[in-house]
Formats: sequence, C-alpha cells, structure tokens
Amino acid sequence: MLESILANSAASAATPREFVICTMASLVLGLMGALVYMYRSRYTKSFVLTLTLLPAIVQMVIMLVNGNLGTGVAVMGAFSLVRFRSAAGTAREISSIFLAMAIGLATGMGYLAIALLFLVIIGIATVILTASGFGEYKGADKSLKVTIPEDLDYTHIFDDLLAQYTSRHQLVKVRTTNMGSLYELQYDITLKDIEQEKPFLDSIRCRNGNLNIVCGRRSAGSEEL
Repeated sequence: MLESILANSAASAATPREFVICTMASLVLGLMGALVYMYRSRYTKSFVLTLTLLPAIVQMVIMLVNGNLGTGVAVMGAFSLVRFRSAAGTAREISSIFLAMAIGLATGMGYLAIALLFLVIIGIATVILTASGFGEYKGADKSLKVTIPEDLDYTHIFDDLLAQYTSRHQLVKVRTTNMGSLYELQYDITLKDIEQEKPFLDSIRCRNGNLNIVCGRRSAGSEEL
C-alpha cells in the first residue's frame, strides 16, 4: 500500500498515465494542505494558490532530476536564488511551504499513499494544536503610548504608577509631535493584573493633562523564523 506507483525505479521514466495520476494527486493534496493553513490563520489568495500548486511543481522537478546529479545541483541553486529574493514570512507560512514541498517530493517519487498519510497526520495535529491554543502566551504584555506636554519632565514622571501597576516596564522610544509642543512616550510593559488596566490608564490621564493615551497588544515580530 505504501509502495511507489511508478513502475520503474527511475521516476523520469514514468508513463503518461503515471505522470497524470501523480500530478492530480499533488494538486488535491496541495489543496488540502492549503485548507489546513487557512484554519484560523490570516492569509492572502496568492499565498493559498501557491500552497496549492507548489506540490505539483516540486513533483515535476523531482521527476525530471531523479538520478541526474548535475541537474539536481542546478535546480538546488535556482531554488536558493528564489529564497534570497523573497521576503521572510511567518513561522506558519514557512512550515506550510515545507509541508507542500514534502508532499511534492513524495508524489514525485510515486509515494502517493505516504503523501496522503503524512498530510492527514500533520493536518490533524495542526488543527488540534491551533484550536487548543497550544503555545499562546497568556501574559499581559502591552505597548503603551503616552502624550505629555513639553514642559513636563518625562524621565521619572510615571515611575510610581508603573511600579504600582506593572511587573516590568521599559521606555523604548521618545518622539516629539505637534510641531514639538508635545512628547510621545512609548513603553513596553507587563501588567500585574489585566483587570487593573483601566485604573492604570485613568491614573496616567490625571497626570498627563488628559492627552492621548494608547494601550494595546505589542506587535509580535517573533512569529518570523
């Protein structure tokens, strides 16, 4: 059941029937892999189409270069050029690309049952781990931006409030706004109690003259590999 469907040991000698079967299997499995990636994930149409077609493309390459060392080295060099001309993606995007390539490798060698079984196992694991919230950080990390008048000394103006409401805080950026008449302070903070966010912001409002305050989730650049 898990043997290759290709009659010859060399995949490049596949018959037209075997080639069509492998290509159709690659497209179907690529579509299934794209559906797994779309589960609770932000995505674009172009990337989903790429995940659908990538297994068939890799399968074609494997069928052509199998047993030919020179062609294989040339193709590897071409793929490396594509990699360094591409923008870095998130960890989930990169893992999905590797999954699509693995499917293409398996179908290119004729191991359709192995490709399907592998996709089912990885797909089920992905859905379960995503739905369970595995790996999600439960802390109260926030990005806080506070606007203050230019006549206030921002160095220690909020130190007591930060010590009272946060377990960790760091002033990461200061910039002037409104033609230099205002300062905008940006902090990375971790709240001691997420339920105390409103009292914390109210205390800051009383001190900064009720100017703008923005408190939200910190941007997660750690998703990139």
